[in-house]
Parts: sequence; structure tokens; C-alpha cells
Amino acid sequence: MARHELADAFEVLVIDDEVDVRDLMADYFTGHGFSVTRVSDGRAALVALERYPQRYGLILTDLNMPGVDGFAVLAEARRLAPTSYVVIVTGYASLDSAIQAVRAGAYDYLPKPFALGQIDVILQRIANHVALERASKRRAAPAVASSTEPGSIEARLTAIEQSLVRIERLMRTEGR
Repeated sequence: MARHELADAFEVLVIDDEVDVRDLMADYFTGHGFSVTRVSDGRAALVALERYPQRYGLILTDLNMPGVDGFAVLAEARRLAPTSYVVIVTGYASLDSAIQAVRAGAYDYLPKPFALGQIDVILQRIANHVALERASKRRAAPAVASSTEPGSIEARLTAIEQSLVRIERLMRTEGR
């Protein structure tokens, strides 16, 4: 695999109580040149964030874990590392939890099972966002996000809602 353009920009924290999912995500990022820390639960994630609050630029956390859940991890990441990109990963996707996650500051919401290509899309969006931030800083002009920009909350919620509708259709089709 080719080294990703963001690999030198930040380290990835992968949190999932399912070892296969955790290892799949961690191996994917490692294969693209990222430094990766993997933990098996929310408590360990909180310890890692407390210990190294600025280390993790990308945090992928499972939503439903025993003890400390993904929402608690998201809240601490927003508090300790507000510039990090947090992606909620869940096998129990719902429109309500997607809306709650985005409103709480999640960058994206990824229902399980997912294709690794979906992570590619998220990374490309982050790379685009980072490039825009750099360009904005160079111009030293404040950027004002409109509700129609791809990175806006409204656009992200719409995309998540469309994904959940497709998933629900597929689940109904498979259940026949």
C-alpha cells in the first residue's frame, strides 16, 4: 500500500472491543504509513487521551463498548484534543445516534460492516479539510463555512441520513 499524505501529520487511535475490527482498522492505517495506537475499550482510550492529548489527530472509536462508550470518548477527545478528527464506528447504526454523534463533534459516522474504501473516502475528506485550513491560514482571512459546503454539519447529517436509509433498505431486502 502507498503511504498516505496525512501519515506524517498525525497518529491514529483505534478503539474497538472487537479484536478483528480493531486489528483490521489498525492494520489498514499502518499499511498506509500511519503510526497507530490500538486499545480495546473506552477506559483505555481515555487514559491514552489524558496521557497524550495532542498525539492523536484521528480517532476511530466504536460506539457501543462495555463501560465507557464511544460518546464518552468523543466528549473527552473534543475537550482534550479539539482539533482531532473523531470517527464513530458502530454496528448499531441509527439516525438518532448519527445525529447525536455529529452534534457532539464527530467528524464522521461509519456503520459496521464497512468497506475499507469508506475509510479512504474519510481520509480524503480530512486531507481536503487540512489543505483548506492551511490555505486559509496562508491567506490569513477568516473562512466562513456555509451550510452547503461538503464539511458542514448539515451536509454531513444529510450524507449520514442517506447512508442509513440505504442500509435500512438493504437490511429489509436481505430479511425477505
